[in-house]
Amino acid sequence: MTKIITVPQLAEPTRLDKFLVRELGLHWSRTAIQQAIKKGRIKVDEKKVMVHHFLKKSEIITVPELANNEIPPAKISPNPSILFKVVAETPDFIVVDKPTGLVVHPAQGLHESTLADGLVAYYPDLANVGEDPLRPGIVHRLDREASGLMVVARTPAMFSYLKKEFQEHKVHKQYQALVVGQVSQPSGTINFPLARSKSKSGKTAARPQEAEDTKSAITHYDVLKRFQQTTLLNVTIATGRTHQIRAHLQALGYPLVGDKLYSHKKINFKGTPGRLFLHATQLSFTDKEGIKHTFTSPLPTELQNFLNTLS
Repeated sequence: MTKIITVPQLAEPTRLDKFLVRELGLHWSRTAIQQAIKKGRIKVDEKKVMVHHFLKKSEIITVPELANNEIPPAKISPNPSILFKVVAETPDFIVVDKPTGLVVHPAQGLHESTLADGLVAYYPDLANVGEDPLRPGIVHRLDREASGLMVVARTPAMFSYLKKEFQEHKVHKQYQALVVGQVSQPSGTINFPLARSKSKSGKTAARPQEAEDTKSAITHYDVLKRFQQTTLLNVTIATGRTHQIRAHLQALGYPLVGDKLYSHKKINFKGTPGRLFLHATQLSFTDKEGIKHTFTSPLPTELQNFLNTLS
């Protein structure tokens, strides 16, 4: 049966997809909602709209019934066998070191365990924290292929606080990245708007100018060491877009070592550490009491060993 939702008076500007995540809960994942909006299956006032359409009071949202032949909704399945390192634990938050190859949270069509499944197994109360049941306590993410530090909120109050801190760019995130090629400038800033790629699903494209479908994105880098064919960078981001570092460095002409999705066909570099060379090495934020916390994570063994082979 088709679901009809009349938009109430909202306390703040709210995107259609985020509103529906709260309304539909586990019946639809955020990914499924976004796909349905893009296909025009979910409509506002009987019209096809963009995913980032901001709702107005009294608009009518039409949501179709989930067909039997569609992918079943994603769900959290607590799994204590998921391996991740707990760097710090307080009543308000947890800081974890995510390994490479582990997806952060479930999504429609994903048939594997995630970091969220492991978190809820060890911290059951996380199931009640956050705006999306599929993202318990999760206020930011790392790519599956990346590794390193993440903070997870343990209480609704801390979730709201950290979400605001991220939105206002007050959380400091630092990465080490090895790129193909010798970066000539000692430091620089990449300020290319990002959008979903129109040519390849799951990929982000850097655009020279802002457009309706783009989001602003800013990446800063400093050269740590130059090798014969590669350069080790220290990277910080002022925004947290999907695949931001990978898309920005590729657009600059220096794709990450081990990045199969964003590699340049013309670049001939066969060395590989067996994974993406991107690791979140430092995370700093101030908690609700005004106390600053800084956490660090050294390069994983496989990345450090690969660096040791370079000249």
